[in-house]
Amino acid sequence: MNGLQFECIKIALKQDNAGFVLTVRIHPDDIPEELFRDFVGARYACVLVRIGEDERPVTYVNRVQQAGILCKNLNFQTWLYEHYDIEDTTELSASKFLYDECGIKSRSELAANLEAQLKFDRIIEQYERTKTAF
Repeated sequence: MNGLQFECIKIALKQDNAGFVLTVRIHPDDIPEELFRDFVGARYACVLVRIGEDERPVTYVNRVQQAGILCKNLNFQTWLYEHYDIEDTTELSASKFLYDECGIKSRSELAANLEAQLKFDRIIEQYERTKTAF
């Protein structure tokens, strides 16, 4: 697949009855000529990579998904049982532990709650350091 590459800045994100509308600003020196020629309504496959202050790509972590996967993982459940003395090695006990430790009522809160994210990340760091023993 041949794609257009350019840098842009997010200006706005709105929602209408058909979905979300993302508005970006593209510097005149960066805009590909093909965007001028394509008709309004042309479809594109998009890949957006956030650029950090150091000009390097920012890695996104989907903590909501990661928490769901880990709580179903028997190795993670066993690790929690051995290191945090949870009741048993079940998904329910692992979820309850994460909720209590991170101060959340739902995994979805990990998407936006910075304090919960930091607590979750610390737990995962500890697990990653020791999981090779399993």
